[in-house]
Amino acid sequence: MGRVVGIDLGTTFSLIAYMDQRTNEPKCIRGPYDSPLCPSIVSAKLDGKVIVGEPARRRLLTHPARTIYSVKRLMGRGVADVQDELKLFPFRIDPDGGNVIRVRLGEKLFTPPEISAYILRELKSWAENHFKETVDRAVITVPAYFNDAQRQATKDAGRIAGLDVLRLVNEPTAAALAYGLHKQKRGRVAVYDFGGGTFDISVLKLVATGEGDIYQVLSTNGDTHLGGDDIDNALLDLARKEIHAQFGIKLDPRGEAVQELRKELIRVKHELSAENETVVQFPLGPKGMYVRTIGRTEFEALIQPIIARTMTPVKMALADAKFVPADIEEVVLVGGSTRIPVVRKTVGDYFHRPPHCELDPDQVVALGAAVQADILESGVKTMLLLDVTPLSLGIETMGGVVAKIIPRNSTIPASAQEMFTTGVEKQTAIDVHVLQGERELAKDCRSLSRFQLKVAPGPAGLARVEVKFLIDANGILQVAARDLRTNEQQTVEVQPSYGLSDGEIERMLEESLEFAERDISERQLIEARNEAETILQATIKTLGDPRARELSAEESTEIQESIARLRVAMVGTDYKLIRDKIDGLNEATMHLAEMLMNSTLQSALQGKRLEDV
Repeated sequence: MGRVVGIDLGTTFSLIAYMDQRTNEPKCIRGPYDSPLCPSIVSAKLDGKVIVGEPARRRLLTHPARTIYSVKRLMGRGVADVQDELKLFPFRIDPDGGNVIRVRLGEKLFTPPEISAYILRELKSWAENHFKETVDRAVITVPAYFNDAQRQATKDAGRIAGLDVLRLVNEPTAAALAYGLHKQKRGRVAVYDFGGGTFDISVLKLVATGEGDIYQVLSTNGDTHLGGDDIDNALLDLARKEIHAQFGIKLDPRGEAVQELRKELIRVKHELSAENETVVQFPLGPKGMYVRTIGRTEFEALIQPIIARTMTPVKMALADAKFVPADIEEVVLVGGSTRIPVVRKTVGDYFHRPPHCELDPDQVVALGAAVQADILESGVKTMLLLDVTPLSLGIETMGGVVAKIIPRNSTIPASAQEMFTTGVEKQTAIDVHVLQGERELAKDCRSLSRFQLKVAPGPAGLARVEVKFLIDANGILQVAARDLRTNEQQTVEVQPSYGLSDGEIERMLEESLEFAERDISERQLIEARNEAETILQATIKTLGDPRARELSAEESTEIQESIARLRVAMVGTDYKLIRDKIDGLNEATMHLAEMLMNSTLQSALQGKRLEDV
């Protein structure tokens, strides 16, 4: 078996982490661009190749119709669910996709789990490069308020990426794991998780016992369509209206110019977290330049309604846990959007205490996932995680009413059963319609699955049908219905209305294996170019050293020619040729390196002699 890792599959960035056995601390793995943050962006090239992360982010400006970001907001959702958001995205949804969303990137169609699988596969390759061995198992985090369909879509993505998903862990719970390990704190903790596309609040109790630590989630709430993207969109909406009013230009929301403007406004958002004022500058070609100063006060007023939306779930989660703000002993901030000062102030004012942000809010969820992965891998008995299901589960009964079988915030794994009967004379089957949500009527809740159970015909009310719900540790549901008179039984692992079929997953898995070799070549090319760039910069800097003048004319010429050959190779797509030219440059600069080393040693020895004197 290969390595096990923890993965934060985020809206804006994704990360992968592991437990360092030497230090007993979780650590994030850095990718080929020397950052642990992998942009959650996927782009399809003209030749059919799919690229992920930083190279895909660059193509967002040049090929917006072939590039997708924030795919997490589409996971486990139907076309009707995302109509309002599609106006803000440059990518297009296939109108003939049926229940499952299919995104068109150029000539090809991709489902959200398939796109997420590309991101997971990229992270998997980071880890395999780091460990020099196979990575085949993972704990993946999801927003606490993800419903069954969204959780199933995340598991599907892991399967397509070639990962055995050991557990789905709620993001705030993962953050609490990392925080509890880091601070050695215990007590009542609220985790406020405001990310790029989702918002979650979880209330936990961290208890130390004689046998170890218990992390018990008491309640959770949130909004899977609320995050930093909404702040970006508010800024974008303001700028587009002003540009239209001042210059008469109506920017196409799907065009390259809007993506350039979005990039500029994200910079503004980041700057206003540190500065009181900044300037937006955006060229409009012959029409001139859109320039305007924006202060932190104006920015905070613009985003106040978005921040206010986060506080409703906070109040509901506290009420479900039967707490008031003063009962909370620690508040932990998670997610990049919590870097905004007014967010921190709003949370601090509500809980009457400064929130904790010592751990990097971008990394803390991945670190917690690594802790949970280590618990599952090593069978550690000194740490127990008790999570909850975010939404109530039930079935439709006569009149379209929902009978709730497992209420929200029930500790998982969980099981419950209810007895039902027939409502019509000589009824031969019962429709079991599985629903998720808090509303009283079936039409207002999310449909998860439908199936039929045959029953022996008889008078209305005679049949006795036991319906049993079982939620596993991932928050995914199994439903069993049994006629107690005939012992007829049917069990289904709920396949959400917006989920992929097993056949589709198998096809995607086969494609991922088919293109694996090409994907590896693409990675090797990126890594070779990165290494070449680093060596070129170091060589050019060294040539500027006065001691380099002692080189012979032949050596100087050979180094300059080796630099030129490497630059030419970097333009091409043959990573082996780039590696060859790197070796050539290393060989050409060997004497120069020896000269500098000798000179440094002589200077050090002379300094030592002077000290001795």
